[in-house]
Amino acid sequence: MTRAKNYFAWQSRLVLREVGQRVVEVGCGIGNLTGLLLDRELVVALDPEVACVERLRERYGARRNLQTLVCDTARPEFRELAKARPDSCVCVNVLEHIEDDGGALGAMASILAPGGVIVLLVPAFEALYGPIDRNLGHYRRYRRGGIARLAERAGLQVRKAHYVNLIGLVGWWVNAHVWKRQAQSDAQIAVFDRLVAPLAERVEAAMPPPFGQSLLAVLRK
Repeated sequence: MTRAKNYFAWQSRLVLREVGQRVVEVGCGIGNLTGLLLDRELVVALDPEVACVERLRERYGARRNLQTLVCDTARPEFRELAKARPDSCVCVNVLEHIEDDGGALGAMASILAPGGVIVLLVPAFEALYGPIDRNLGHYRRYRRGGIARLAERAGLQVRKAHYVNLIGLVGWWVNAHVWKRQAQSDAQIAVFDRLVAPLAERVEAAMPPPFGQSLLAVLRK
């Protein structure tokens, strides 16, 4: 699954409560989130990496409500997904890897009927950008204002946008600008996941933080 099981579960709960019944998952990877979506009416999981899609197919087999596609938002076949009548697109920790993020968001909007939503989880605050981001293939990090401008250009309204993981913001900044780490630390991840993430989720559910390592946005067409 993932090294950070508690943090992944926290992120997943934030996303799943916003998603409808006919979902296009953009950048599905090997299907960690996909498996949690399979109680929906339809899931279309796509990724540009053939190996990822093949692994996802191995994990979930011939589920009748699951369709898979080797594709990205720039391909003509992506626009054909409008025929599946999706009510949601979900894009978790993927938009920052796409150079033309505005074009990707516009493509997602194009396949949704009016009232449909795009659920994004992206890394927050350009001031946190450092060697780890660069080595992970991140083009950028985001603030609420930047997401709002992208949404407006794509004909979308911001229904919700809030920051997540205040403690993680501090750790990421230290890694980027003090220790100048080139990769994430397994020890840091383990400690954060076991001791911090469960408590942080409860605290932030009661008191949403003004800043955070990530940004959750729900955009409506």
